[in-house]
Amino acid sequence: MKPPSPTPQQSAVALTYGQNQGAPKVVAKGRGLIAQAIIERAKQHGVFVHESEDLVGLLMKVELDQQIPPQLYLAVAELLAWLYRLEHEDTSAIPPFAKT
Repeated sequence: MKPPSPTPQQSAVALTYGQNQGAPKVVAKGRGLIAQAIIERAKQHGVFVHESEDLVGLLMKVELDQQIPPQLYLAVAELLAWLYRLEHEDTSAIPPFAKT
Protein backbone atom coordinates (compact mmCIF):
# COMPACT_ATOMS: atom_id res chain seq x y z
CA MET A 1 0.00 0.00 0.00
CA LYS A 2 1.30 3.40 -0.99
CA PRO A 3 1.48 6.11 1.71
CA PRO A 4 -0.62 9.21 1.02
CA SER A 5 1.26 11.91 -0.83
CA PRO A 6 1.83 15.04 1.21
CA THR A 7 -0.50 17.89 0.44
CA PRO A 8 1.25 21.08 -0.59
CA GLN A 9 1.29 23.76 2.09
CA GLN A 10 -0.85 26.77 1.41
CA SER A 11 1.10 29.96 0.73
CA ALA A 12 -0.02 33.57 0.88
CA VAL A 13 1.50 36.93 0.03
CA ALA A 14 0.13 40.36 0.92
CA LEU A 15 0.95 43.39 -1.20
CA THR A 16 0.51 47.07 -0.59
CA TYR A 17 0.35 49.74 -3.25
CA GLY A 18 -0.13 53.50 -3.06
CA GLN A 19 -0.30 56.10 -5.80
CA ASN A 20 3.07 57.73 -5.04
CA GLN A 21 4.79 54.57 -3.90
CA GLY A 22 6.34 53.21 -7.10
CA ALA A 23 5.87 49.46 -7.50
CA PRO A 24 3.74 47.34 -5.16
CA LYS A 25 5.56 46.07 -2.09
CA VAL A 26 5.43 42.68 -0.31
CA VAL A 27 4.30 43.36 3.27
CA ALA A 28 3.55 39.82 4.47
CA LYS A 29 4.16 36.30 3.28
CA GLY A 30 4.13 32.82 4.69
CA ARG A 31 3.15 29.18 4.44
CA GLY A 32 0.81 26.97 6.43
CA LEU A 33 -0.63 28.62 9.53
CA ILE A 34 0.95 31.97 8.64
CA ALA A 35 -0.68 31.85 5.19
CA GLN A 36 -4.03 31.05 6.78
CA ALA A 37 -3.63 34.00 9.17
CA ILE A 38 -2.78 36.37 6.29
CA ILE A 39 -5.86 35.25 4.35
CA GLU A 40 -8.12 35.43 7.40
CA ARG A 41 -6.92 38.92 8.30
CA ALA A 42 -7.47 40.10 4.73
CA LYS A 43 -11.03 38.77 4.76
CA GLN A 44 -11.71 40.35 8.17
CA HIS A 45 -10.71 43.73 6.77
CA GLY A 46 -12.69 43.38 3.55
CA VAL A 47 -9.61 42.90 1.39
CA PHE A 48 -10.26 40.76 -1.65
CA VAL A 49 -8.27 37.54 -1.87
CA HIS A 50 -7.15 36.28 -5.26
CA GLU A 51 -5.89 32.73 -5.64
CA SER A 52 -3.06 32.14 -8.09
CA GLU A 53 -0.51 29.52 -7.11
CA ASP A 54 1.87 30.61 -9.85
CA LEU A 55 1.83 34.29 -8.89
CA VAL A 56 2.09 33.52 -5.17
CA GLY A 57 5.06 31.26 -5.88
CA LEU A 58 6.85 34.06 -7.69
CA LEU A 59 5.96 36.65 -5.05
CA MET A 60 7.21 34.35 -2.26
CA LYS A 61 10.72 34.90 -3.67
CA VAL A 62 10.49 38.67 -3.04
CA GLU A 63 11.92 39.79 0.31
CA LEU A 64 9.60 41.44 2.84
CA ASP A 65 9.27 45.23 2.47
CA GLN A 66 10.73 45.05 -1.03
CA GLN A 67 9.04 46.22 -4.21
CA ILE A 68 8.07 43.56 -6.71
CA PRO A 69 10.57 43.09 -9.56
CA PRO A 70 9.82 44.48 -13.03
CA GLN A 71 9.22 40.92 -14.32
CA LEU A 72 6.05 40.78 -12.21
CA TYR A 73 4.66 44.22 -13.11
CA LEU A 74 2.25 42.92 -15.77
CA ALA A 75 0.86 40.09 -13.65
CA VAL A 76 0.38 42.34 -10.62
CA ALA A 77 -1.08 45.14 -12.78
CA GLU A 78 -3.70 42.67 -14.04
CA LEU A 79 -4.45 41.71 -10.44
CA LEU A 80 -4.79 45.37 -9.41
CA ALA A 81 -7.13 45.99 -12.37
CA TRP A 82 -9.24 43.01 -11.22
CA LEU A 83 -9.38 44.44 -7.70
CA TYR A 84 -10.31 47.88 -9.01
CA ARG A 85 -13.22 46.40 -10.96
CA LEU A 86 -14.37 44.44 -7.89
CA GLU A 87 -14.22 47.49 -5.67
CA HIS A 88 -16.23 49.48 -8.18
CA GLU A 89 -18.73 46.63 -8.61
CA ASP A 90 -18.23 46.28 -12.35
CA THR A 91 -18.48 42.48 -12.18
CA SER A 92 -19.38 42.19 -15.86
CA ALA A 93 -15.79 43.18 -16.70
CA ILE A 94 -14.13 40.60 -14.44
CA PRO A 95 -12.36 37.98 -16.55
CA PRO A 96 -13.41 34.39 -15.78
CA PHE A 97 -9.96 33.41 -14.44
CA ALA A 98 -10.21 36.03 -11.70
CA LYS A 99 -13.55 35.04 -10.20
CA THR A 100 -12.73 33.31 -6.91
